[in-house]
Amino acid sequence: MKLVWSPETASEAYINTVRSCKSYKESGVAEFLSATAAGWNARLIVETWSRGDPLATSVGLAVAASHTCGRHVCIVPDEQSRLEYVSAMRGIVTTEATEVVVVGESVENTMEEFPGVDFLVVDSKRREFVKTLRFAKLSNKGAVLVCKNAAQRAISGFKWHDVLKTGTRVVRSVFLPVGSGLDMVHVGAAGGNQRGDSRKHPSRWIRHVDHLSGEEHLFRRLN
Repeated sequence: MKLVWSPETASEAYINTVRSCKSYKESGVAEFLSATAAGWNARLIVETWSRGDPLATSVGLAVAASHTCGRHVCIVPDEQSRLEYVSAMRGIVTTEATEVVVVGESVENTMEEFPGVDFLVVDSKRREFVKTLRFAKLSNKGAVLVCKNAAQRAISGFKWHDVLKTGTRVVRSVFLPVGSGLDMVHVGAAGGNQRGDSRKHPSRWIRHVDHLSGEEHLFRRLN
């Protein structure tokens, strides 16, 4: 199986998110992520959130889950964050899909509780975002992973292949200058060509993304 794109569902989620987020003065991140999650028919949407963070993205992901008849899970660091999140979200989105989980003894144990993630959003400003990506139990049909506020950690040397499990097939990665930067990767379905195969036949093209402008450049190998 693999992810299948539905433009109709993406459009509906986008419009509903615009309506739900009209009181938030943000730069389209919520609408974009809502449309993307809904368009890929994500059935298990997971995000991370902490006290004081904006809520618009959470609203958008909840809207997306309502359109895909899926689950929206928000992982928070402590009980105070959980109470603040639940209180703030109450009445904004009319869906029962959202559930809030407090990180237990470790991020790894928490992510073990949610196998089959097909859409994951983490915040690059939070130091645990790499662990969340690394321990996520991704769906066999493929998944989309997103780092918010990615422009702020552009100089840290972050690379998707460093946090994804060995053998994970990266279909495409892209940096978008939306909000404070969205770094996204599409992971292919299980059973496809793995990274080990690609190393035997290395690509003749080198891809480079300018994390400030979002521009993508391709350079051809000479040997």
